Amino acid sequence: MRLSKVIISVTTAVAIAACSQSNDKASFSQTKKGSAAYGAAGTHSFSSPFDKQIDSLLELMTLDEKLGQLNLPSSGDITTGQAKSSNIAKLIEEGKVGGLFNIKSAQKIKEVQKIAVEKSRLHIPLLFGMDVIHGYQTTFPIPLGLSSSWDMEMIEKTARIAAQEASADGINWTFSPMVDVSRDPRWGRVSEGNGEDAFLGGEIAKAMVKGYQGDDLTKENTILSCVKHFALYGAVESGRDYNTVDMSKIRMFNEYLPPYKAAIDAGAASVMASFNEIDGVPATGNRWLLTELLRDQWGFNGFVVTDYTGIPEMIAHGMGDLQTVSALALHAGVDMDMVGEGFLGTIAKSLEEGKISEEEIDLAVKRILHAKYQLGLFADPYKYCSVERAESEVYTQENRDFARKVGAESTVLLKNEKSILPLKKSGTIALVGPLANNAVNMAGTWSVATVQENSIPLLQGLKEVAGDKATVLYAKGSNVDYNEEFEKNATMFGKAIPRDGRSDKAMLQEALEIAKKSDVIVAALGESAEMSGESSSRTNPSIPQVQKDLLEALLKTGKPVVLVLFTGRPLMMVEEDATVPAILNVWFPGSEAGLSIADVLFGDVNPSGKLTATFPRNVGQIPLFYNHKNTGRPLMNKEGQFEKFRSNYLDVRNEPLYPFGYGLSYTSFSYANMKLSASELNVDGTLKVSVDVANTGKYDGKEVVQLYIRDLVGSVTRPVKELKGFQKVFLKKGETKTVTFNLTVEDLKFYNSELDFVAEPGMFEVFVGPNSDTQMKSSFELLQ
Repeated sequence: MRLSKVIISVTTAVAIAACSQSNDKASFSQTKKGSAAYGAAGTHSFSSPFDKQIDSLLELMTLDEKLGQLNLPSSGDITTGQAKSSNIAKLIEEGKVGGLFNIKSAQKIKEVQKIAVEKSRLHIPLLFGMDVIHGYQTTFPIPLGLSSSWDMEMIEKTARIAAQEASADGINWTFSPMVDVSRDPRWGRVSEGNGEDAFLGGEIAKAMVKGYQGDDLTKENTILSCVKHFALYGAVESGRDYNTVDMSKIRMFNEYLPPYKAAIDAGAASVMASFNEIDGVPATGNRWLLTELLRDQWGFNGFVVTDYTGIPEMIAHGMGDLQTVSALALHAGVDMDMVGEGFLGTIAKSLEEGKISEEEIDLAVKRILHAKYQLGLFADPYKYCSVERAESEVYTQENRDFARKVGAESTVLLKNEKSILPLKKSGTIALVGPLANNAVNMAGTWSVATVQENSIPLLQGLKEVAGDKATVLYAKGSNVDYNEEFEKNATMFGKAIPRDGRSDKAMLQEALEIAKKSDVIVAALGESAEMSGESSSRTNPSIPQVQKDLLEALLKTGKPVVLVLFTGRPLMMVEEDATVPAILNVWFPGSEAGLSIADVLFGDVNPSGKLTATFPRNVGQIPLFYNHKNTGRPLMNKEGQFEKFRSNYLDVRNEPLYPFGYGLSYTSFSYANMKLSASELNVDGTLKVSVDVANTGKYDGKEVVQLYIRDLVGSVTRPVKELKGFQKVFLKKGETKTVTFNLTVEDLKFYNSELDFVAEPGMFEVFVGPNSDTQMKSSFELLQ
């Protein structure tokens, strides 16, 4: 017997809700409502296709049960066989839990869900969330790497596969996509985002939401998405995690908010508040952010969850005691309290004292219940608990093969002097470096469902792809860092790189000995997986010195050296760029990493990735990004030479080491015949921009053709360039294609000083090329 039938016999109201589910379409599209009305208590209006069911259920709920729906604890204390006896289980039985996270496996989740729907008074099912950030058990490249593919169809499919696997294993809610714009590589969480550009970030946000949620959340293989971290988290001061953010509204709206808005417009079902403050008020308690902007202006109709302990952390911000900050969060628009238990422990007292209204509590509860109806959990609480699905749909060979492809497509070729790459599948290859033969670091940070030991390291990948045609010799060469304590902090969460007991000299000597026997050296160097990510800020984002010393010694052998760079952020690499003939940035490619990298190294895949974050020359340039504003005294020469009384440095040129959008290929591409369909654009018209792109090299390959604009005169200062379009095209060697973009007035709009979204008449420049440094341009006029 299905449990939904059992529920029918228990509570009439819940029965009606469960039976009515099948008559409602559970995929609920977001609609804009303009400025919503506020009741006497200051609560925001809410509508749902499930209003009748929700209202019937709400009438039966006690205050404790309502507050329970707003409580999201971690399930860290539930282990196998402990589901019925844990403290969490007792709270669930009392109706004091609305959802759980940090629990996986269809069987375990089914045991916990049974407590909620069979033992709690009202039998309300739970949400089960997890940080499914870049894949579930089949893991794709870290998001910064994935964004470097510039392939929206592929990115959407990675989210679709992640939802397929996670839902098969009991998960129905992911804390993704993370869409924070960041221009500061010191911030460790740049690895979790999509880089520095709001336009590209918005396109990826839409693809991820669509991939997770599909077009119908009642389907068993779709899950709720959660756009995070709302908002501006990527702009923390000094690149130090959890730090203050302070910026003007005009910068917020033009440069940082668009990806969140894109995710909301795509139908994201939930939003996670960020840790940072905005205009002096922490985001978790910021009503302007969570209600006036998110709900009133953007029409968001889902629910808002805090980040981990976000409510009690407002105490340290100086916003009051736990009761005060809990009431502040609820009034601001937070619906679910992750781990903090401020709602569960203090809201009843605030209600009694008149600091919170029951209408505000009910509104939050309605939003949570709405999400559960969206997912079809009232009709079938166990729809995500199929052990058979878990056994057949998780970590399949088909998914792994796709992950291998995605890892290769996300690599960025930074340098290839004398066409050292691709390598020949012959001779002897020396593979050296602390990241060359370590499976557990291949998936990168925030790969919580990955079975790390199953990931494929580079040594295994090289041998498998080369087969018996080439000999691969291996030596570790060095530890990750000279400093053992630093290395310990950078290899956490089961991603250890066992420290070698030999001396640095002995390890280096072993590497040099195999180098002498080889035709080419592949140096697998860079960051460990947890050297980037949450709480992994670095003041000096570069390759650790012990690895630099190893690389220098390898270069002195005179043998050709290929640097395979593992990193979760842009690194400062001036020395490496000057001395190493070939550099392949592989980020952290995922569970099939070794095969992905080997495919590119041997030329089975031609690299086509392009950077989505600028690589600075040194830390003094940070923050450094392509779409900056001009100054009244811009540097005029193009050679980077110092000019007095111009905006430049005494000791380093202004330009980055590698610009946004940069990436090489084993072939070469040329651009010619850029044309505009007209010299003028009407407000209701379309301007076609075309360019001929030719593959002039020896290999078939893909090129990311990028279009930028510049608004030459505005009521407020405008960036020197803004990405407004891109296409990834495949060209056979010798082939030429005409690539066409359509520009409309919508592409020219921005937020002015009044925060009106406008396009102002006047002259514009349009650029097309292989990266943001392109100089090929034309111009047109936007008419009144």
